[in-house]
Formats: sequence, C-alpha cells, structure tokens
Amino acid sequence: MLDQHSEQPRAGFSAMTESTAEDWALIARSSAQFNRALPDRILTHLKLLDGDFGGFKVDRLEHSLQTATRAHRAGENAEYVVCALLHDIGDTLASFNHAELGATILKPFVSEANHWMLEHHGVFQGYYFFHHLGLDRDMRERFRGHPHFEYCAKFCHQYDQNAFDPAYESMPLSAFEPMLREVVARPRVSIYTRSAAE
Repeated sequence: MLDQHSEQPRAGFSAMTESTAEDWALIARSSAQFNRALPDRILTHLKLLDGDFGGFKVDRLEHSLQTATRAHRAGENAEYVVCALLHDIGDTLASFNHAELGATILKPFVSEANHWMLEHHGVFQGYYFFHHLGLDRDMRERFRGHPHFEYCAKFCHQYDQNAFDPAYESMPLSAFEPMLREVVARPRVSIYTRSAAE
C-alpha cells in the first residue's frame, strides 16, 4: 500500500494479528531509514537547551558543551564524551528525572558503566548542592560499593559540577557531531536486533 502523503509504501495491516512477513520487511526498511536520522533528532533536541539558563551563569547547552569539552580534553574516549554531551538532554522533557532520560536514549549504544553513570549522575551531582536545598547531599551513599560508584563520582567532580564557567572556551557543538554519529551508528543491545533475541 502506498502512503498518499509521501508516496512511500506502507504495510497493509490494521492489526498486528493480520500482519505478514512482507509487511514487516517493508517496516524494517522504513525503520532503517528513520534510524539513520537518529543523530539529527538528538542534535535538534539538544539545541533546545540553547538560551535556557535556569538561573545558572551559562545556559544548559553551554553547560553540556563545557562538560563534553572538559571530558574530551582530558582524553576520554568518544563514547564517554558523547555521554558527557547528552547527560542533561532530559532537562526539557524530564525536569524531575532528567538523568534517566539521557541514559535511556544512549542505553543501546554505550557500555554498562557509561549507562549507569548517566542514569545516576543526578544523585551524584547532588553531593555539591543538595545541602543548600535542605536535602541530603550524601544521597549517593546508598550506591556506595557499586562497581560504578567511583566512575560516576569522577564524572560529576571532574567534568559536570565545574562546567558553569562563562569564560571557559568550549568546543562548538559541530565538533561533537562526528562522535555522536559514531556512537549511535549501531546499537550494541536492542530487543529489535537478532543478537538480542538469540
């Protein structure tokens, strides 16, 4: 069946119980094309942080660029740098659990350590300011003993908590684009790939 709007073929079923292997082959081809544009959609969403200061001295995009630049200049690998770049991408849609959103976006593409770091960096970052809000700055201690505790603590201390400097010369977003495209080119783990199903 042809899509009247885009002239692209569409599956013929209205309920999955009616679907055929041919339908799913068509959907898989369409999905492959859609998935190739994932880096562009991520970059578009990241740009929503531009101009949003949230009370900080730099806007949220600059904070992300500073965090990634600091990680890159310290010699961290591309995957880590991309995690640093996207660590706060959830600020716009997940204000109360932003760390989890960034972790969810990158989970299929990154190591377990980097995923855990992304998912928990909000609690670990709290060590630097929770006490000013009447919260427990040691909330991260509930994770003490976890294999990735120090890894996450290092990220927050070396790259995240100090990335609010208006005088810092961050690399432009375009410098990180090739790294992002490399990291999200192919999922390591996904229920939609044969290796995950085996």
